[in-house]
Amino acid sequence: MDSFLTISAITKSELNEKNSKFLGFLFPASSTGIFEQHLNAIKQKYPDATHHCYAYRIGLKQLSEFANDDGEPGGTAGLPILNKLKSYDIQNAGLVVVRYYGGTKLGKQGLIKVYGTCAELCLEQSVIVKLVPARIIKIQYPYNESNRIDKLINKYDCRIEKTEYLADVSYKVSCPAENAAEMFTELSNYEHLGIKSNMEEIHFTPAF
Repeated sequence: MDSFLTISAITKSELNEKNSKFLGFLFPASSTGIFEQHLNAIKQKYPDATHHCYAYRIGLKQLSEFANDDGEPGGTAGLPILNKLKSYDIQNAGLVVVRYYGGTKLGKQGLIKVYGTCAELCLEQSVIVKLVPARIIKIQYPYNESNRIDKLINKYDCRIEKTEYLADVSYKVSCPAENAAEMFTELSNYEHLGIKSNMEEIHFTPAF
């Protein structure tokens, strides 16, 4: 399963063209359900807008792309927004552009340009992160085995996500997917030393 680029936070843009006002909203969305929540919230905040045009690219194993012109001439709004997401190679994100019509028609080429520009202004401000496949490994071990565990974490390029110090030490680490099985096997070899471990399903995490 490959790595991919996404965004870490919501960004906004604003553009005025021949008295029409355009508001752009770019946000993370790991599912179509989350996208719909954002879209509905924007529609509720700007109910009097003329158009709420949008696009998204969502999915890991199978990427789903969708664009909606919301009443603008076909291919003049949603598609330019989608093309900007694709040009930045962004996944698991949605982008909505709200338009308040100002009384002057922009023509098809004018619409394509302004919707694309509004989308790009959002993308230019965004913090783009690379997510890579990893496995969470939970490790519980006696204090006197700390040196051994720290060496394993360094050996397999893992990142400590959570630490708890009680009767034993508990670590929650992210391990690159390609290293996880080997690390888990090595940890299993130390069960006689009181080292316990379990491995969770693949997830995606910021690059190591």
